[in-house]
Amino acid sequence: MSAAAGTAWWIRVLRIGFGILGAVALLWIPLRNIDSATFSLTNYLSYFTVESNILGVIVLLVGGFLAPQGRGWQLFRGAATLYMLITMVVYAVLLSRIDVMLNDKWINDVMHRYLPLVLLLDWVLVSMPERLRPSPALVGQWLVYPLLYGAYSLIRGPIVDWYPYPFIDPRQQGYLSMAIGLVVLSLVFAVLAVAMASLGDLRAWWRERASAD
Repeated sequence: MSAAAGTAWWIRVLRIGFGILGAVALLWIPLRNIDSATFSLTNYLSYFTVESNILGVIVLLVGGFLAPQGRGWQLFRGAATLYMLITMVVYAVLLSRIDVMLNDKWINDVMHRYLPLVLLLDWVLVSMPERLRPSPALVGQWLVYPLLYGAYSLIRGPIVDWYPYPFIDPRQQGYLSMAIGLVVLSLVFAVLAVAMASLGDLRAWWRERASAD
């Protein structure tokens, strides 16, 4: 049986549909502002929201067209889902009333709400043969990217005099306050990573239990 045959056709169709929706949302702002002197493609691509949604779209489209089943894909799929969950949680708690260049309501909803929920539901409900057990190593692997993103934003910020988000901008709050906030966020991200890995493990455990019965 091929890898794609292991996933129901309607799940693959839904993945492709939501992947296309996400791709349209990602391209909407750059295409609409391509002739604008104030629009910066580099700044746009420097938003964690945009980067996590790019990964999410890749996961949905590859999962729809090819439906890989291996451990490497499961690791990547889990990482992308975690980053989308981080996007949803941080936006809801810290950014919902702040302009982050995504002024169109439908784009905000797609990037910050709908696609994160789709990825999370796909992760929780769609069974995979590979079981990822929660471990410090797994959580550490998943958190490398957010940490690198934070370092990139802090290094690039003073160079271009622009930061993607207020909580990672030291100009108004100072470095101490920002550092404390980032440590708290890092702990939250670690908790989300453990929860993500545990959900995947719980799903695999339930599948094994059902097979045993």
